[in-house]
Formats: sequence, C-alpha cells, structure tokens
Amino acid sequence: MPESIVTILDVLIGGLLLGGIYALIAMGLSLQYGVARVLNIAHGEFIMIGAFATFTLYTVLGINPLVCLAIVGPIIFIIGYALHRTLFHQLSLRAPNPGAYEASSLLATFGLLFIIQNLALMGWGADYRAYSYLNFGVDLGGAIFSANKLVILGFSVGIGVAFYLFLARSRIGKAIRSAAQDPTTASLMGVNINLVLALCFGFGALMAGLAGVLISMRVPLNPAMGMQYTFIAIIVIVLGGLGSIPGSFIGGFILGIIGEVVSYFDPSLSLAAYYFLFMLLLLVRPKGIFGR
Repeated sequence: MPESIVTILDVLIGGLLLGGIYALIAMGLSLQYGVARVLNIAHGEFIMIGAFATFTLYTVLGINPLVCLAIVGPIIFIIGYALHRTLFHQLSLRAPNPGAYEASSLLATFGLLFIIQNLALMGWGADYRAYSYLNFGVDLGGAIFSANKLVILGFSVGIGVAFYLFLARSRIGKAIRSAAQDPTTASLMGVNINLVLALCFGFGALMAGLAGVLISMRVPLNPAMGMQYTFIAIIVIVLGGLGSIPGSFIGGFILGIIGEVVSYFDPSLSLAAYYFLFMLLLLVRPKGIFGR
C-alpha cells in the first residue's frame, strides 16, 4: 500500500478513535446540561475516576479492562444518580428560579471537581500511571494499527449507538426526551421529573465513566487529566447542538478527526484548534449542527 494511503488511514483511524471518546463524554454532558440543567464542570473527573478504577482493577486484581466496563460503569452511574438526588435536588428546591439553580449548580460542580481531584491525589498520587493492554500491531491492508486502538474505536461506537437507541426507543428514553422539551407538560402527563433528571445525571456520569475505562487503555493517567475532557465535551455539544444526542455523537467524531489532522502537522496545536473552532461556532452558528 502506498505510504500516502497508509498515512491517511492512520490519521483517519486516530481521528475516529478520538472522536469515539469525545462522542461518549459529550453525550453524557449533553444529557446533564441539556436536560438536567447542570453544567457539570466536574464531568471530566468522572472520566478520571473511571480510568483510575480500571487501572487499579487491572493491575491489582487482574480484571480485564473490557470487563471493567460492566463494573466501573454501573458504579459511577449510581454515584451520579445519588449526587443528583441529594445535592442538586436540594439546590433546585432552594433556588428561586431556573437561572439561580443553574448558577448554584455550576458552583457546586466546581466544588465537586476539587473534592474528587484531591481524593484521587490521596488515593493514587500525583505521578502518571499507565498499563499495557493489547499493545500489539494489527495489519489492515498493509497499514499497521495498535490493537487497543481498534478495540477502543469499536467499543466507543458500539456504546454510543446502543445508548442512542436506548434513548430513542425505551420508555425511559421517551420520558427523558419529553422532560427535555417541556418538563411542565411532561409532569402533567405522569412523568416523574425528579427521577428523570436524576437518571439523566446518572447516565451522564455513566458515559463519562465508560469513556474513562476506554481512555485508560491508551493514555497515561493522572488526577488532573479530567479538565481538558470537560472543555472538549463542551465544544462538542456546542458543535452538535445543545441537548442533541445525535449531534453530540456526530460532533465528537468531527472534532476527533479535526484534532488528529491538526496533530499530524503539529501536535501542540490540537487544543488551540479546538478552541478556535469553539469561538468560530459561537460567532457563526451558536445553535450547532443539529441545534433548534
């Protein structure tokens, strides 16, 4: 295979890998803010928890990282659900209006960010941690790709599609979509709004935790890693359209490919390219691709 084709394939696969991870974390944040009205600045810390939990389960107990998806994900869902039923529900009861609730919940997530980071520092220390999993090459038509990269891509796409189908076809998904469109009418039609909002926050944490499991297979970990993923998730949901799950899914892949193309020429410019795109979107199309 010509070298130019191999290079294009390598950039494309790398972009899809990043895009799959970005799609998962953005779908979670889109639910938390688009439906539950919590701009969770600590969203990336749930990714970090999922990554470190997987690192510990694999290196200490020898549990396969792919099996950790079924262990870590539900635990982080429960944590997110419990946080909303306690902290954010109480904040909503005390807030005089929706704007005040959004402001107070934003400040609360800043507090969560520092609490979770410091707990991680106490538990795992400040040094970078990493492990090796499926770290061997796979030949695809003459192009060599790391096996863990292909596995991460496959699982991120599969999880994202399965989650979208769950929201589109299940009764819980319909309740979530109705609460997003008109919570008052949804409540009159029998939807338990408080339960739905807590589920949205829990599902958002779940998607972040699953992304963290996949990230841990490829990226060195440290307790401060979460913030960059939070910013990237915000950019993706602006790109895809606030509250749009398909928009977050597609927007994640678009941003991942853009980042990989920029990194091919200069890796130090990838984050700058994301922020430039973010500012451009706010000026040209603030509602995003699928925004209404």
